[in-house]
Amino acid sequence: MTTHHEDLRHLAPVSVPDAIAALPGPFQQHTLARVNDTTAVRLARLEGSFPWHHHDEDEMFLCWDGTFRIELEGREPVVLKAGELFVVPKGVRHRPVAEESAHILLVEHPGTKQYGS
Repeated sequence: MTTHHEDLRHLAPVSVPDAIAALPGPFQQHTLARVNDTTAVRLARLEGSFPWHHHDEDEMFLCWDGTFRIELEGREPVVLKAGELFVVPKGVRHRPVAEESAHILLVEHPGTKQYGS
């Protein structure tokens, strides 16, 4: 029988800076952690413009470093800098745009497609 404490021996902290250094390129997501099999914490580098898209669920952006904007169809863009968070409501067409390199954390369902629906 496995106890809760025995399960913890396989865990280790995740270094976000190390994960950033290992990213292969812009807009290529890397899953840092899974939580309760219902949530994925992902990391990505933003550079330039991502294609317009939408999701059938909310999408949370947390700016880790740098500055970027989220352009929203029919609305004013939202500018995020390090430490700021914004949730794009489900169904809203949007695209992140970064003039210079920025890194983001996304919290979403594990099956969420990068380009949305």
